[in-house]
Amino acid sequence: MGFPNCPSKDKNDECCSTHLIDGDGVFNVAGVENFIKEVKLAECGLSYAVVSIMGPQSSGKSTLLNHLFSTNFREMDAYKGRSQTTKGIWMARCVGIEPCTLVMDLEGTDGRERGEDDTTFEKQSALFALAVSDIVLINMWCHDIGREQAANKPLLKTVFQVMMRLFSPRKTTLMFVIRDKTRTPLENLEPVLREDIQKIWDSVPKPQAHKETPLSEFFNVEVVALSSYEEKEEQFKEQVGSLRQQFFHSIAPGGLAGDRRGVVPASGFSFSAQHMWEVIKENRDLDLPAHKIMVATVRCDEISHEKYDTFMANEEWCQLKEAVQSHPVGGFGKKLSSILNTCLSEFDAEATFFDEGVRSTKRKQLEEKLLQLIQPTFQSMLGRIRSDTLERFKEAFDKELKGNIGFAMAARECAGSSMAQFDEECADAVIDQAKWDSSRVRDKLKRDLDAHITEARATKLAEVTALYETKLNDALAGPVEGLLEEAGDDTWPAMRKLLQRETDAAVSGFSDALCGFEMDAQTRDSMVLRLKDYARGVVEAKTKEEAGRVLIRMKDRFSMLFSYDSYSMPRIWSGKENVRAITKTARSASLKLLSVMAAIRLEDERDSIENTLTVALGDGKSGASTKKGTESLGPLASGNWNEVSASKTLITPIQCKSLWKQFNTETEYIVTQAIAAQARYPTHCTHLCDF
Repeated sequence: MGFPNCPSKDKNDECCSTHLIDGDGVFNVAGVENFIKEVKLAECGLSYAVVSIMGPQSSGKSTLLNHLFSTNFREMDAYKGRSQTTKGIWMARCVGIEPCTLVMDLEGTDGRERGEDDTTFEKQSALFALAVSDIVLINMWCHDIGREQAANKPLLKTVFQVMMRLFSPRKTTLMFVIRDKTRTPLENLEPVLREDIQKIWDSVPKPQAHKETPLSEFFNVEVVALSSYEEKEEQFKEQVGSLRQQFFHSIAPGGLAGDRRGVVPASGFSFSAQHMWEVIKENRDLDLPAHKIMVATVRCDEISHEKYDTFMANEEWCQLKEAVQSHPVGGFGKKLSSILNTCLSEFDAEATFFDEGVRSTKRKQLEEKLLQLIQPTFQSMLGRIRSDTLERFKEAFDKELKGNIGFAMAARECAGSSMAQFDEECADAVIDQAKWDSSRVRDKLKRDLDAHITEARATKLAEVTALYETKLNDALAGPVEGLLEEAGDDTWPAMRKLLQRETDAAVSGFSDALCGFEMDAQTRDSMVLRLKDYARGVVEAKTKEEAGRVLIRMKDRFSMLFSYDSYSMPRIWSGKENVRAITKTARSASLKLLSVMAAIRLEDERDSIENTLTVALGDGKSGASTKKGTESLGPLASGNWNEVSASKTLITPIQCKSLWKQFNTETEYIVTQAIAAQARYPTHCTHLCDF
């Protein structure tokens, strides 16, 4: 049979009802869902109650419910006789009763429509009522009390038998409603009824776990009596009105269901009821604690998925996620923590009444899933903070280095400031719900800063070194060249003095510049030593350069001394000049230059180079004899000077011999020209010196 698409309402639009389970045992899933939405049951949490009614067919159950709870269940037409009006189970919201109270009208028992032997649905519906209800009304005829074959006996036995199948009692309230009460006072009827109930309880086979369990552990038993509706309608309504008051705040301490147990939160009622009915129809024992866990698991999973999807669609989260891809976002942690907190709080609010263990587990899983979702964005945020901090550090550091502050102090202050700024921005990005460690990103930033400082330090030290090397080069190269050009006895002492003076000046300034780097003494001394070596290298390089031009220098010196007088005036070869003496003087000066440039003498050490050259190459007699005596130049046949190391030798003895020979050859022409000029002069001397 089909179900209506929507819950039905009465004229005043307050009562809402639905066919919960039809006569064939089909659960109306869509109808129940719509019903729950209509009555806003999911918002009630644990603050709701479920009441059901059982009893023989045509015993006035629907009539009682409609008067008691202002529902609109279909009632039997008294004029048409007794027949089945309620098929299956109907459910409605009670009107005007707090908290929200749902009432279920069960199909009557012992109905002729189903037959005597078909008690399956009767037992199933009884078990279902006990499983989902806080209060079960048992409608019975007054005249059945005390009768062995009364209609209520099979019903009660059924109730107790199915209750024994529950592993844990729910402490359901059984309210026996005695209909068509006679003149016998209730105080006389109630003990008889309770005795009947106890006998039934004692007679029911019990599982081992409940052999000694008293009835009171499973049920609260209440007894009320009502007059006949047909014969004493006004009195009936008055008594029902009094009974109705007992259902107000029924779940409060002291209320009809004040000590109920294992309540399913309202948002899980539909799923719980459907699952219970499926289990009951399959004839499986119903373990309420396990059912409670199962309902909590399913509902908390549903709530978790819903909150996760809501979070993913959250506009603020989407904006944060996108913004972090391009720049750090101020207040990132606070904003994201707030979004997370809202999401988790909504989960808590909707799952608050479900089993604590399940709720806690599912909340933790939701939180972990959300954190897993946002962690890449958090890492991107840290990466942005790190890269931005590094760039700001570079700018600030370069700016500081242009000032008067020392390198080490600038590096220390800028790095400290940058790390503090990073820590501050990381703290701003911290998500309250996460325990993520940013130390790896921090360490990466520290390495980046150190690498930049090291690179900048090397560059700066290279600049400082290059500066003082340039100063030394400028201070030494020119003067060394000048000293060698004027080579004489004091050339090397003067050069040593020059090197010492300029090196000391450079080292002083260089050492002051190095102070700002706060380097260790060993490193500083090593750099100073390299600068000193550089200064010495400048002198040595310049000396080697000049040694390569020694022949030119010798010829220039010879030409200057031979061709110009002591007043630097050009000589006029009139015949009065002693060409031999002038030549000897000029050649001696050139030989002196050769001896000066033959070796590097930056240490004050004596050598015999000049003496050796003078003995071997000096003109003791005449130019002619010099040329003829070249065969006997034995001391200059060696490749090394005796007192001078090879590293300090600029011109070897054999090279000196060759240079001197070439020098004589290339200057011979100028001497010959001078002699020829004297011969042509009118008053020339007839006794020319022999060359």
